[in-house]
Amino acid sequence: MRELLITTVAGLALAMSSCSAGEPANDDPKPTDTTTANKVAVWVTNGQRSKLLTSENPLTISKAGSGGSPGNVINIDFSTRLQEMEGFGAALTGSSAYLIQQKMNASQRAALLKDLFDPQAGIGMSYLRVTMGASDFSLEDFTYNDLPAGQTDPDLKQFSIAKDQAELLPVLKSIVALQPAIRIMATPWSAPAWMKTSGKLAGGSLKPEWYGAYAQYFIKYLNAYQKEGIAIDAISVQNEPLHEAAYPSMGMDSAAQGNFIKNHLGPLFKTNAVKAKILLYDHNWDRPGYPMSILKDPQASQYVAGSAFHAYGGSVSAMSTVHDQFPDKGLYFTEISGGRWVTNFSDNLKWNMSNIFIGTANNWSKNALLWNIALDPSDGPKNKGCDNCRGVVTIGADGSVTKNVEYYTIAHMSKFIRPGAFRVQSDRLNASTQLEHAAFLNADGSRVLVVLNQGADNKKITVATGEGQFTYTLDPNAVATLVWK
Repeated sequence: MRELLITTVAGLALAMSSCSAGEPANDDPKPTDTTTANKVAVWVTNGQRSKLLTSENPLTISKAGSGGSPGNVINIDFSTRLQEMEGFGAALTGSSAYLIQQKMNASQRAALLKDLFDPQAGIGMSYLRVTMGASDFSLEDFTYNDLPAGQTDPDLKQFSIAKDQAELLPVLKSIVALQPAIRIMATPWSAPAWMKTSGKLAGGSLKPEWYGAYAQYFIKYLNAYQKEGIAIDAISVQNEPLHEAAYPSMGMDSAAQGNFIKNHLGPLFKTNAVKAKILLYDHNWDRPGYPMSILKDPQASQYVAGSAFHAYGGSVSAMSTVHDQFPDKGLYFTEISGGRWVTNFSDNLKWNMSNIFIGTANNWSKNALLWNIALDPSDGPKNKGCDNCRGVVTIGADGSVTKNVEYYTIAHMSKFIRPGAFRVQSDRLNASTQLEHAAFLNADGSRVLVVLNQGADNKKITVATGEGQFTYTLDPNAVATLVWK
């Protein structure tokens, strides 16, 4: 899906430029204690890589209006709460799970998972996406109800998640043990081949006569995972429904998705008291009309929690377009991949922070997820999909871990902005400042400001919170997360 879309979006490949080699895994310092009055913890990553999630000396909060030249003033109103944040993370694909479970020894695996998911000792990723069956990053094609050609199974008697038992479920269980409240989203790339017009997993669409059986497929999946101790918080109906490919994929236009939700999936979830959210679309920013056309139908919309987006086309502002029309529905950002199309750490750092993390938050997203958590040095294993995508981390043949730029972009959000936080109102700075930011209030009362400096010079900022203020000078081409109580 990615290789076709990336090449068709002018300028996006450069914007998503990525570094082919990150920094080796290391023990990051613990956060500065912000329980001490008037102290602000500072964490920085810069484009030169001289600072990689580096904890700097804490700042002091002074009385509002004190000090000399304020520089660029960021006014934050913590009393005006906007969307509630659900988490930050990436996708535990079949390929990622295979590498973690099979290519790492027990101590390597435990260290990696602690680094990724422990909010104190690591970066505390708090949201995962998993694939329902195979994707373009699996070891083989499969669904949970595969049959010989010509056979059907209307009652899904042969449904089985056995293919997930070797790698995906063991890794998921280890992650849940580290972070029991982690949110997990599940997405199918294809219905079973016997339900489709193509008769195969690659391409084709869902036959209307199998809408009811496919809705039951979701129920069986959720129940099977629940029996394994894995609670699925949300499902999207179809990954990239407007893109059919040589790997598991399925076309589903907005009319078909609306019909499936309104007349089959939604009522079945209601009858079975399913708590998992139903998300629409799960495709690029360039077609916001797709989810909006379904949300306009009250019979379908009643079952829908929100809409999910990818970033291989269009602009992040599309999420606000949907929010403005349907402010009671959630927005979710669920996929973008790093890759080897351009090897520049600094450009990647800035693009990802501007668009995917600060950008989606400021356009009402409740989460932000990247694609593969882990791939090998050859950008695999892959299943007929993107041949130059990169994982958040790279796992070597010896089980060693390299942290890529995506690791640091996630970390600047996930470690500090915890589930249940709210984005809060903050004044945007003029574009000429080359500064972008988003502000948050955690449930424990801690306050977080994430600031990006797109410029080539140091930028002085003054953060005004009503009762106090503090000043900080941010490196060029850098992101800082500031935390205080």
